Amino acid sequence: MDRAVLKKIPLRATPFAGWRQHVSRGIFLLFVLQLALVTVRMFQPAALFGEARWPEAILLLLATVAAIASATSQLPGQNVMLASVIMAFVGGAAHTVGALTGIPFGPYVFTNEIGPQLFSPLPWVIPILWVLIVFTSRGVGRLIMRPWRKTRNYGFWLMGVTTALVVLFDFGLEPFATQIKHYWLWHPTRAFLYWYSAPWVDFVGWAATTLVILAFATPSLINKKSIKHPPDYSPLAIWLLLNGLFVAAAIAHQLWLAVAVVGCGSVTTAIFAIKGARW
Repeated sequence: MDRAVLKKIPLRATPFAGWRQHVSRGIFLLFVLQLALVTVRMFQPAALFGEARWPEAILLLLATVAAIASATSQLPGQNVMLASVIMAFVGGAAHTVGALTGIPFGPYVFTNEIGPQLFSPLPWVIPILWVLIVFTSRGVGRLIMRPWRKTRNYGFWLMGVTTALVVLFDFGLEPFATQIKHYWLWHPTRAFLYWYSAPWVDFVGWAATTLVILAFATPSLINKKSIKHPPDYSPLAIWLLLNGLFVAAAIAHQLWLAVAVVGCGSVTTAIFAIKGARW
């Protein structure tokens, strides 16, 4: 058949691809519904399951599965799974060492509020949290950097933007985890800068751990096939909705500085991501 004729024949998505898209949308919808439940509990905790911790745990699992499902729409499944294992292992190892030695995040201790441990002193949620944060932050970074994806240093810039977004996410996570949910407690240090009891070195530790994760996981996250995909807004939606939860929780507990910083950071990130995606 003539090549000119072949080019005019539209490519049809496989039935499996269609089902995968429906499943991904279903998971995202469940995540949004669970997020709404958890957000309402911030203002009316006694009305919805009291002090139960499982709503937040389910929210974390749904958000992580949604982030992984989004990644599989751009990459082979085995690549996504390998990257997930690297993120969970490196992030979990960093927090295990951190809880025992105070390096690289500073001295802290996990409380019983964070849930069961995989092994002492690592709670099961921490490796999953790293998978969620890195996947969504990198997805948002790809949107921001989309106009420069053909440049020589694109990969290094993407790593830098992803790291910055992970640190920004931690700015919202710390007040939520320490002042509201009491998932971990910080020991006093000689640091001269704190963010709701978290020393400045904590954010340096998050940045360093993210760079280590990306150094090992990035080869698995590069699509070897030259297929042009449309912009994927799912990581941006997940990233913004979770930061919206942090803002809502901060409002409920009158943590106004956190509201201002996380809110402004989220709006700025959304503007750059949407502008980059529409390039």
